[in-house]
Order: sequence, then C-alpha cells, then structure tokens
Amino acid sequence: MTSKPTPTEAGHVPGGPGEPGGGLQAGLKNRHLTMIAIGGVIGAGLFVGSSAGIATAGPGILLSYALVGTLVVLVMRMLGEMSAANPTSGSFSAHADRALGRWAGFSIGWLYWFFWVVVLAVEATAGAKILEGWIPAVPQWGWALIVMIVLTATNLVSVGSYGEFEFWFAGIKVVAIGAFIVVGALAVFGVLPGVHSDKAGLDNLTGHGGFLPHGPGAILTGVLLVVFSFMGSEIATLAAGESEDPRRAVTKSTNSIIWRIAVFYLGSILVVVSLLPWDDASIAEKGSYVAALDSLGIAHAGQIMNFIVLTSVLSCLNSGLYTASRMAFSLGVRGDAPRAFARTTGRGVPMTAIVVSVLFGFLAVFFNYKYPDSVFLFLVNSSGAVALFVWLVICFSQLRMRKIIQREAPEKLIVKMWLYPYLTWATAALIVFVLGYMLTDTEHDGRETVLLSLLVAAVVLVIAVVRQKMGSRTAGAARDPETERAEVGV
Repeated sequence: MTSKPTPTEAGHVPGGPGEPGGGLQAGLKNRHLTMIAIGGVIGAGLFVGSSAGIATAGPGILLSYALVGTLVVLVMRMLGEMSAANPTSGSFSAHADRALGRWAGFSIGWLYWFFWVVVLAVEATAGAKILEGWIPAVPQWGWALIVMIVLTATNLVSVGSYGEFEFWFAGIKVVAIGAFIVVGALAVFGVLPGVHSDKAGLDNLTGHGGFLPHGPGAILTGVLLVVFSFMGSEIATLAAGESEDPRRAVTKSTNSIIWRIAVFYLGSILVVVSLLPWDDASIAEKGSYVAALDSLGIAHAGQIMNFIVLTSVLSCLNSGLYTASRMAFSLGVRGDAPRAFARTTGRGVPMTAIVVSVLFGFLAVFFNYKYPDSVFLFLVNSSGAVALFVWLVICFSQLRMRKIIQREAPEKLIVKMWLYPYLTWATAALIVFVLGYMLTDTEHDGRETVLLSLLVAAVVLVIAVVRQKMGSRTAGAARDPETERAEVGV
C-alpha cells in the first residue's frame, strides 16, 4: 500500500516504489557529487574540438575560452542560487516552471531532454570508432550497442552505481589533465628531465603572427567553436537532488566552478599553445593534445589520448543518460510527460524514464548510420543551440526567483548571484549576442544550428502554450498542488 506523495525540504517526493512522483533516493555520496561537478566541465569536446579553435584564433583562443568560461560561471552562479534554495531533480526546468510559468518549464525541459538523447548517439558513435580501431572484429554499430547497453544497465541498478561509475570516469579525466598540465609546464620552462623541445616556450604565445594572428574578430569565432564543450556544468545541480545533503552539494559545486574552469580549460589550453606554435601542422593532423604529447617524445601518445577521450565519451554517455532520465522524471512528476516517467523501482530508479531515453538514443544511433547526412545531421544541428537557450532561461528564471525566495523564504538564499540584477541582465545580453553572432556564421554552420534549434524550440513552445491554454494534462490528470510544490521546492 502506498501513501500520497508529500513534499520534503530537499525537493524529493517520497512515496512507495512505483508511485508517480515518488521514490528517488539519496544514493549519491559527497565524493560522487564532487567528481560529477568536476567531470561535468571536462567533456570530450575539450580534447577533440580544441584544435579547430586554435587554428581559428591562434593563442587568442585562450580569450575565447575565458569569455565562455566567465559566462558559464555567471550562469551557474544563478542556477546555484536557485538550486541551493530549492534542490530538485528538475533543476532549471522546475525553477522556470515556478518563476516564468508552466510553458517555460515544459519547453526547456523537453528541449534539454532532446539535446541529451542526441548527445547519447553522438558520444556512442565516437566511442565506437575508438573501440573498433582497437578491436576491428566487432563492427562500429556493435560497439555502440554494447556501450549503451552496459551504461543503461548501470543506470538501472541504482543512482549509486551511476555515481560510482562517474566517480572513476571523472577521476581518470582529472588525473590525465592534471598530469598533462604539470608535465607540459615543466617542458615549457625547460626543466622536464630527459625532454628537450625546440618548439616549446612562452614565446609561442606572441610569435607566428602574434597573440591574435587573425585579428580580434577571431575571438568571437573561437567562442562559437568552444561554447558547446562547456555543456554539462549544470548536471551537478540535477544530481544534488539525490545526494545526502543537496544544499551543501549545490553550494560546493557552485563555489568551485571558477577554479575548475581555470585549471582544466585555460590551464590545459595554455600548455598546448605554449608547447607548439599555433600553426604547427601536427595540431590539425593529430589533434591538439596528441600533437602536444608527441612534441614531448611521449611514446604511444595517440593511443594514450584515445583512451582518455574514450573515458570522456563514456563519462558523457553515463551522465547524459542519467540527466535525460531525471529530466523526464521531473516532467512526469509535474504532469508534463506521461505519468509512467515518474514511477520508480524499489531502488529509487525511474526505470521508464531511463528506458525511453535510451531507446530514443538508440534510434538516433540508427539514424547516424543510415542517414548521417540528412536525418542525423538535422538532429545534431537542431539541438545544437539548446545549451544557450538553457542558459538564457536560467537568467530570466533567476531574475524572478530571487524575488520569490526573498519574499517567501529569505533564509534559503545560501548562494547569491553577484550584482543582482545588473549582472544577470548583462549575462542574458551576452548570450543573446552570441546567438546573434552565430546567425552571421556560415563557415561553421552557426546560422543553420541557431535557425533549426529555434524551429524546434518554437514547435515545443507552441505545444506548451496550447496545452496550458487548454488546461490539459498528460493522461488526463490534474496537477497535484502538493507534488508541484515539492518538485519546485516551494
């Protein structure tokens, strides 16, 4: 026999297993949350995509990373303020629901889910290519299937198993980048034993055409190339809802994001452009990190980096499946998705939400192999700008949520956005500027990405508005005010 779901301070809605809105458990330990927060900002895009940015902006790509990093710090500060006050599995979608209206929570929640199920296919394919290179007897589609099945099984066991896998995946990434920075820095200053490189040195930052060889405008073009490698910073706020101490987890994650971005992004890229001239042919041919390792004479640099990239891919897949399923769960709790999405197993796992998310991921993988230049390309481009949409919604949600929290529970303002509301408005304006600049970019598909993403967003928004005006609810169920308050943390 199950009881009616009741709200809790942490934003959980406990209830019997299988009951809509109930059963998520606090299975993530503090060490899990720490690594999820750190690993969330280290995506495979840092290793794979940085070479294109370096070719575009030269050493000035550091300014591109710094600009996007600052943007992420500000947005995560806003999200941290709302999530520390009201930890919830729906994170920014639930906050938007409360602050901006039903239509906003519905729209950004489904767009975010769509983004991550497409990412599942992208990352599964990337991992499969590496594995096929090592064991060609298994076809690429077979490796993609194996990887997704294994990580799906991991997520279905318990939230703790997800956290444990992510702890080790993130740990490998952190150790790898940390070692790269230390070894690279020693080589740059000429004190690495047994290694001598004629190319290494800080003069690489200003030689070969200067710090900005293609002019200041290349900084903005670099922004377009690196901005999407930062997506995932917000995962810690979703995961905090299933931790032992949600408010402490969110606060710690929010306060540490500055050094995480400074070390892992700016630190590692600084080492790359100091070890090699930005226009060295090996950067484009092998990738920035492999080229940097090769320049130090490290044996099997390519295979070492492939292992690190594979780890990053598996980490992204693991977190992507977790994130998509928890957003689907939150939408189900709020009546914005089939109520089956809100049902959990005895271990507190939203099984239906996980299975449906991974099935759509499998479908996207199929499209990637069958229709890579049509259907799958549309999926990738139409989800590409969702990250910026999410950040924009976070800005507008925080503008209103601050007033709501101050009025109803000011003691919950543990984390505060700096210079409110001026810095929030400035951040929103910067995001709009980046989106506008993307519309002028035809060389890197920026215009197509924004237009297709806007098209998909418009369709979802129309559905949200129509549903709200008609007063409809999934499965004909009216929203339970107690469940709503628990989910948005009021």
